[in-house]
Amino acid sequence: MIAGSMVALVTPMNADGSLDWASLAGLVDFHLDNGTDAIIAVGTTGESATLDVAEHIEVIRRVADQVGGRIPVIAGTGGNSTREAIELTRAASEVGADACLLVTPYYNKPTQEGLYQHFRAIAEAVAIPQILYNVPGRTVCDMLPDTVERLAGIPNIIGIKEATGDLQRAQEVMARVRPDFLVYSGDDASAVELMLVGGRGNISVTANVAPRLMSDLCAAAMAGQAEKARAINEFLMPVHRALFVESNPIPVKWALHEMGLIPPGIRLPLTWLSASCEEPLRQAMQQCQLLA
Repeated sequence: MIAGSMVALVTPMNADGSLDWASLAGLVDFHLDNGTDAIIAVGTTGESATLDVAEHIEVIRRVADQVGGRIPVIAGTGGNSTREAIELTRAASEVGADACLLVTPYYNKPTQEGLYQHFRAIAEAVAIPQILYNVPGRTVCDMLPDTVERLAGIPNIIGIKEATGDLQRAQEVMARVRPDFLVYSGDDASAVELMLVGGRGNISVTANVAPRLMSDLCAAAMAGQAEKARAINEFLMPVHRALFVESNPIPVKWALHEMGLIPPGIRLPLTWLSASCEEPLRQAMQQCQLLA
């Protein structure tokens, strides 16, 4: 079972936007050394929208090769074209991913039936375990619990990243799906509460900069150690919030650069962190003892 602290890994880039493979390798080692339970390669935080297909697949391949089976590697392979999502999911399976994370189609605003048919088509085309990803604040497409319940009947659709931050919604999904269907948080600030009521982990932005703390938080929450989990979460709350002062992954890439882990690269239409946001983010990092 894939569970625990799962980092939504950034894709390191040089100042000219080219991919920095050495920094990518360094980040993978950073997570292997600090208790991260799974790595999500080329999700939203990994700037999947601006990587071309060859780059997308190469990032997945390199992460999977370096991890070497020590922890699961989950590849972001969603898209608003069903054919493209099938092609990326098949390619991810071929280069060593253990599972795929598939975001709801963005921009074209499918119906609930369209969502069901989209995800069913991908699952039937590629046998790899697949995790749904519902983030309506980013996609303007909300996959409702009725649709998740239908999709949970497909054997290789194994779970969902529920990133609404709505605990009631997540609990409704858990009440409707089969017992082994995995519900993950995709919202760092509320992840503890979801895990305390049965969620199986957190697909996390904060884990990029605080992997050991997020690992401890998830382990405590899934063990029912509410006081410990909530204490870690309260300690990290300034960073949870500050990492969204601008669109993800702008703040987290700045933070990782400040930590000396990646160069200052990001691709248009995203831009480097605004100067006015630097000091609030720096203060949050310092408050959480992530920067001197």
